[in-house]
Amino acid sequence: MATLRFANESTEYREKRNALLKAEIELRDQVERVAAMRRGLPTGGALKEDYRFDEMGPDGQVGKVKLSELFEGTKNSLFIYSLMYGPKMEHPCVMCSSIVDALNGNARHIRDRINFAVVARSPIGRIMSFARPRGWNSVRLLSSANNTYNADYFGETAAGDQYPMANVFVRKNGSINHFWGTEMLYSDFQGAEPRHMDLMWPLWNVFDTTPEGRGTDWHPSLNP
Repeated sequence: MATLRFANESTEYREKRNALLKAEIELRDQVERVAAMRRGLPTGGALKEDYRFDEMGPDGQVGKVKLSELFEGTKNSLFIYSLMYGPKMEHPCVMCSSIVDALNGNARHIRDRINFAVVARSPIGRIMSFARPRGWNSVRLLSSANNTYNADYFGETAAGDQYPMANVFVRKNGSINHFWGTEMLYSDFQGAEPRHMDLMWPLWNVFDTTPEGRGTDWHPSLNP
């Protein structure tokens, strides 16, 4: 593959593509270094409380599930994405919905290795009314309408505004602790978009391979 050439490409193209290839390999290696740093984090703070979420069963009945009960079998990591869909919002965040679209498609693979759920502040019935026609049938959907999870773990401001926060919790020796969160969202970007979910969001990574790129005036649609 060191001599890979596409039909009718020019010498100029190959020179620039090889330079790009070197940069792509360096980026991959940097992503792996950052992932190793993340894995090396010490244990974070103990879970503030064993939150009780609302969940709708296949029969439409609403039940309660504790955060500790989201740890299934021997899987000791739990990834929770906070979907921006508060009770005062007309509909969920468009960008968050695109993220959950992708997570839903990969949910069964994700659950092979870790525990995984999506939490929103709206009542569970309202969440499911949006989720069903959108085809969210693989991701575990929970409501935090009756607890303070979102506010405690930075998916909600003191004013009730929703934020697209992702958090990871770990279970070890009978204790549940916070491990990692998308703190990039709250960092000082000097005006830039935080893009804290980029590496977990296939949409933009696909667009980044094209001449059009991400653009500046396009957003995903809420249409199923």
